[in-house]
Amino acid sequence: MSDSSPLPPVRLHSEAVLARDALAAPLFSRAARLARWAGPDTRIGAGGELVEEQLPQAAAELGLSGDDAAAVAGEAWQVAVDTGLVEIADEEEGTVRAGEDLSLLTSGGPRDVLGVWLGALETVLADASVPDLDDLVGAMDEGGEIDFSSLDWDPEAEAEFLDGVLGNLYLLTVSEEGPGDGPVPLPALAASMIVPDDMGEPTNDVLEQVSDAMMRLDDQFRLLEPIGLVDFQPVDEALMADTGEEPAAVDETDVSRYGMVRLTPLGLYGMRARLLETGVLAPAVGDLADKGADALLDGTAVFPPAAAQAETEQWLARREPLPAARELLAAARGADGGAPLRRLRCQQALSLVGLEAEPALREVLDDAELGGLARVWLSEQGAPDVPAPSEAMVFWLTIDTLAAQLAAEGNSAELQALVEGLAQQHSGFFDTAWRVDHPATPDVLDAMGRLHPDKKVAKEARKAAFKARSQQGG
Repeated sequence: MSDSSPLPPVRLHSEAVLARDALAAPLFSRAARLARWAGPDTRIGAGGELVEEQLPQAAAELGLSGDDAAAVAGEAWQVAVDTGLVEIADEEEGTVRAGEDLSLLTSGGPRDVLGVWLGALETVLADASVPDLDDLVGAMDEGGEIDFSSLDWDPEAEAEFLDGVLGNLYLLTVSEEGPGDGPVPLPALAASMIVPDDMGEPTNDVLEQVSDAMMRLDDQFRLLEPIGLVDFQPVDEALMADTGEEPAAVDETDVSRYGMVRLTPLGLYGMRARLLETGVLAPAVGDLADKGADALLDGTAVFPPAAAQAETEQWLARREPLPAARELLAAARGADGGAPLRRLRCQQALSLVGLEAEPALREVLDDAELGGLARVWLSEQGAPDVPAPSEAMVFWLTIDTLAAQLAAEGNSAELQALVEGLAQQHSGFFDTAWRVDHPATPDVLDAMGRLHPDKKVAKEARKAAFKARSQQGG
């Protein structure tokens, strides 16, 4: 993902709710319980791990039983050590004491709890990039040392792959055209990392890579679910071939059997924190609520419509309608390249404000940049005595609106339909349009020339664009 263009904003739960989710995450909860359980008699090995004879006690403390109880307890203990919930008191003696961060879970605020949880998440993510234990055992040489070269394992590449998968899952979740809170099929997520965008029908080799990646992700998401990052439905083991190595062909009628995953609300918080840490612009709805109208209009300029509305609603909720309308109108002025889109976002914001804002709109009726917008708003609100706009104002507003749509959507089908409608409804449109004193007039007419399907009309638009550019000295 690019670190220069922002992602769509994410809607996060409150920090209080997210902190409760973190404390309830099974692995994090177990780590905290073991940290409180540990005392002067607790003994650890050279790597900070519980000595083997203490694992049954730890498992019992957690209420675990079964063949994997000791392993689960050991994993929880390691998280406790890695996140500072437990500290090593004496390395030589192999003793431990409660860590400073343990008190944050009970006496700290929600942000403190989430900070500790983020540390635990990093530990689990690092573990998820390590080869399977059976593979490690198989790679041991006669001296009991692991021969990493025989594993065909690149730690950096593995971590980057998992980061990329989680980044794609985050992007799918926050995009308005994505599944939102719904789960994503594991094959689709694996394919997003393997299949080139310009590839038509994937080759057998690519499909095999997707299959391998899918099974790798199945293992990794099983590890990531207990920390609260994802909700995960694993691959149905009945689909595995007799060899146990290759999954059967995907049955599109029941894709859920091939694994489904979604980021939890806590997972969205965690992923956003990690993205911000790496310099990616990952906004959240509400980031602009305490900032000025200029920041709101500029910030939401690149947001999808629903996200822009949600952000604006939060901004308006903190302000009185009339002062807010005046602030929005003042911020919408300008002749720079971003001004048309600011005015469009201003118009959309004002549509959420009631008639209490009417005085602010009447104050700008004679304004060259805002007068048309004000008339539209007043008419839509059913206000009386709205003066008719001059032809010059109508054409200026038309160019401004087209420039904003062009900036927001590019050469979209909606914009093409708007262009066709304008040219059809107004005979001689281009004879007047090129004279409009708006900085974006040449670019808008150029776009109309590109978008209009009628070659004759498109030629008229291009000629008008040439005249406009000449008039503006460009």
